[in-house]
Amino acid sequence: MKSRWNIDSYPVKLVILTGPTASGKTELLDELFGRGAPDFFSFPQAPARPGYHSALVISADSMQAYKGMDIGTAKPGLELRARLPHELIDIKEPDEQYTAGEFVARAEALCAKLSSGGKLPLISGGTGFYLRNFVCGVPPAPPADARLRAEVAADLQTLGPQALWDELLEADPDSANRIHQRDIYRLTRAVEILRSSGKAPSSFAPSSLPRRGYEFLIIGVERPRQELKERIALRVRAMIDAGLAAEVDALRSRGYTAACPGLRAIGYREFFEMEGSSLREIADAISLHSLQYAKRQMTFLRALPGIIWIKPEAEKLGTLVRNFLNDTLPQK
Repeated sequence: MKSRWNIDSYPVKLVILTGPTASGKTELLDELFGRGAPDFFSFPQAPARPGYHSALVISADSMQAYKGMDIGTAKPGLELRARLPHELIDIKEPDEQYTAGEFVARAEALCAKLSSGGKLPLISGGTGFYLRNFVCGVPPAPPADARLRAEVAADLQTLGPQALWDELLEADPDSANRIHQRDIYRLTRAVEILRSSGKAPSSFAPSSLPRRGYEFLIIGVERPRQELKERIALRVRAMIDAGLAAEVDALRSRGYTAACPGLRAIGYREFFEMEGSSLREIADAISLHSLQYAKRQMTFLRALPGIIWIKPEAEKLGTLVRNFLNDTLPQK
């Protein structure tokens, strides 16, 4: 007789912890899983159900995937990662693309491995586009076409992102309003889809329903706007004090430029766009852009099916996870 938790026969249970930048996700994870007893989530249940004796974090942060970008992405430190292992961090060079499709494929493989080994798959991060594709499935958009991609890249070079964004806006306002002009990867991909299919990219959007094969507990961490604004300002100040400018210089010295996918991230692009400005001016711009990004994150994350919003309280998070693993969550 097969175990109830055989991955080939039953849904994989996993927890997703998300929230806007600087909401305190890493601190919660560390308090609950990193500093706690090793058997914090080990349950004396029926023999057919192995207990979850430990957790491993699968990062859903599109920028923490890049090597050499530690300070500006608020990457968990090595000490924290030693007591609470993280995956999908430091897996790409700054000049490489890291797509939602690649994230989903990697996360799927990790979830299968962890679940079959009796460990809790725990996805954490604030990149809502990645999370939505994981939860609801990657949309069936037309495959990339090398010739068309080169054509769009040439238009980007000669006409600039504004022209591509205007093209997208005319054909698909929904997609244009969700994609910032600085998000070159998503902008050019949307234009590729538009030109290759003749259809609005938003028509290929992911389903709004969770896909089969998984049982999700999706938890969002939220804070009042003013509190989040203050936390972002404090974080940026700490990044500057920790040597963010030197980190950017080190990346430049390795030949990376503002055109690299990784260096389009908030906290890095400002150093390229504001050359000659003071560190204080750059820090203020990073804080402003981070707050604007947090607002967009909340809009995207609220659309995740079944998400439960909580204040940043480890006790509440622990109760939700325990109940989820014990099948005692109230029916929504």
